[in-house]
Formats: sequence, C-alpha cells, structure tokens
Amino acid sequence: MRCLKLMGAVALAALMAGASEAASRRNDKVWAAVEASRQGAINLLKEIVSIDSGTGDVAGGNRIISALKPRLEALGAEVRTSPAEAPDLPDNLLAVFHGTGKGRILIVAHYDTVYGPDTVAGRPFRIEGTRALGPGVGDEKAGVVNAVTALKILRDTGFRNFATITLLVESSEERGSPGATKLIKTLATQRDVELNMEPGDQPDLLTVWRKGSAAIRIQVKGRAAHAGMAPQDGRNAATELIHQIGLLDGVFPHFGDGITVNLTLVKAGERNNIIPESAEANFNVRYRRPEELEQIMARARANAANIIVPDTVVTVIPPDTAFPPLTQNAQIDALADKAASIYAEIGKTIGRGGNGGASESALAMSVGTPALDGLGYVGGDFHTEKEWIDLNSVAPRLYLFTRLLMEYGAAPPKK
Repeated sequence: MRCLKLMGAVALAALMAGASEAASRRNDKVWAAVEASRQGAINLLKEIVSIDSGTGDVAGGNRIISALKPRLEALGAEVRTSPAEAPDLPDNLLAVFHGTGKGRILIVAHYDTVYGPDTVAGRPFRIEGTRALGPGVGDEKAGVVNAVTALKILRDTGFRNFATITLLVESSEERGSPGATKLIKTLATQRDVELNMEPGDQPDLLTVWRKGSAAIRIQVKGRAAHAGMAPQDGRNAATELIHQIGLLDGVFPHFGDGITVNLTLVKAGERNNIIPESAEANFNVRYRRPEELEQIMARARANAANIIVPDTVVTVIPPDTAFPPLTQNAQIDALADKAASIYAEIGKTIGRGGNGGASESALAMSVGTPALDGLGYVGGDFHTEKEWIDLNSVAPRLYLFTRLLMEYGAAPPKK
C-alpha cells in the first residue's frame, strides 16, 4: 500500500511538473490580453448573432458589415467591401493589415447562416450555463468574433511581425460560396497560409479533412392531363421521379465518413386535378475524393435510362457549384502540429478530426495554399435550433488563434 501511495505521489508530481512546464512556455502578455478581451468577444458575438443574416439576406448582410467595418478600421486595417460574384447576395468584407514581417496570412470566415428572416426574434442570443446559443452562433459568427478579437489583441500588444494579414468575411458559404469562390482562390494564391474560422468540433478538435459538397438535380418531363376525365392521356412525371429517387437513394450511404447521398428537395405538379407534367428532386452529395462525385453522377445518368413511366424523359443536371474535398496531407498535418504545440503552452491538448461539412479551406488548398480549419470556438448542433458554443473554449481558442497569427507572421509555412 505504501508503495502504491509512493507511485501515486510520483505520478502526481510528474503531472504537476508537466503542467508547470507547459505554463512556463505560455506567452503571458498574450494570455493577459486574451483574458482582458474575453467579455468583449462575447459582447460582439451577441451583437452579430442578434442580426438575421441568412444566405441571400442583403439587408442583414449590410448590417453585419456595418457592425464589423468600423471595428476593423479602428484596428488599423484597410477595409473595403467586395461585390458578390453571384446575384442576390450581399457584399463580402475585406480587411487588410500591414506589418513589418514576412508572413502573408489569409483568414477566411463567413457571416451567412442557414436561418431565414426573423429567426432571431423567436430565438434570440442567450447564455445557459457555459453555453451561448442563437442562430448561427457557432456556424460561424463565433469564428468571425475569434478572428476580429485576435486581430485586436495583436494591435493591443504591438505585434506587427507579419507582412500582411487579410481577413475575408464572406457572405455565401452556406450555399457553396458562389459569391466569393474566385476571390478566395485569388487571395489564397497570393498568401502563404489560410486559416479558417469554422467551429471546432467536440470535444476540442481541429478540422484536418472535410468532404466535398455538391447538389445533383434530377428532372423528369412528362405530359399533363386531366386527373379525373383523362388520366390515361398523361405521363406522370412525379411517379417516374419517385422511381428515380428509389434507384439512387438506396445505393449510397446516408451517413458516415465516406460518400453520402441524401434526398433534400422534391417538387412536382401545380394543381391537384392535373397529372404532373414535370417533377424535380435534389440530392445533397458529400464525398472524400473528386472522382467519387463523378461516380455518383455516372450512376444517376445510368438510372435515367431505366424508366417505368413510358414517354417520360429523365435529365440529370450536374452541380453548378461545388466545394472540393479538403484532403488531409503533410501540409495540413504540419499546421496542426504547430497548433498543438501552441495549445500545449496553456497546458491543453487539441485533437484532429474531420466531417461532412464543406468549407472554403478546400478552395485554398485547391490552389496549393496550406490551410488549417476549425479555428473557431468549440460547439455543436449546427444548423439546428439547438446550435451552441462552449464559452469555456473562448479563452483557449482565442489564445491559440492569436499565437498562430504570430507564429506564421514571423515564419510562414512553405507552400
């Protein structure tokens, strides 16, 4: 028993020594600024979560820009808006900071959410225990806040050992970034690294891989007829669409880490007493490798030749836009290693993972720029009424991101 107690004491001493060593590596100046900035970050989060800004909400987007633009200008940034590259979308916001060092850093965040107008009125920002809740609180307004607050800490601590830090807050990520794809690729080409503000997954993870995302449409053309007097003269597009859905829906998994294909939208007919002349369905497709998307398309095209309603025509429409997958590689692992070493400075361990949610990091990697994702606060239940972030993650994640900016400002990774 005495021996066991001695072993336990030794283990505890080693653990305490490790924690003390980690704390000794902490940048106390940054940590003090983080602690001083925590409440301001939460206040800013409440302010922008309280603005409805679903994708395509131009008025809401303008309000978000009005809230962020003066803050970034006060920090010394050159701030401008960039028109969206697709119609009916609000502007993107660009802020560029100039320093005296080497690193050219691109930060990408998005302010659009999946929620419609007036959502905030029925479900306002609130704090319950250690969680903050509200529409888009994690995906991705907390990421916007983390970026802006870290940039404030750099200003407050006098850190300028970077060439440029560019913050892009874009307006259409939830639809695949049709309003900013060219801009993201252009900016990434000109930078050394891209840091993405998507939320961290539980329990405390960086995102080192993501699935690509695309929407496949299946359209059926039939023939209209009176549903009561002459239904035999019609060719029911809805019936054929149901058949086509069955051919594709059961072939690929609905969930998991690999390919997933899920039916999301269905439309058919216009009146109850008319055989539907047209019908359409959308499938949301997620994939790990680019060739997997073509595999799914090929299956859908083959199905189109197998009809059960005579004289109907099935057309498979490829996606207009799609996020490519973010594929884990040595560059991403090196960025994650750096993040893990910074987290150890405050005695914390960060994990690595991936998910089916696409993001702009894949666009950056597609032009050869190293990218690290999942640098917002930790949260969960995204795209639901229960969406939340863990307020206990605010200070650690803010320290992590600030120190990443400092490290890559001084010594950028090789492309």
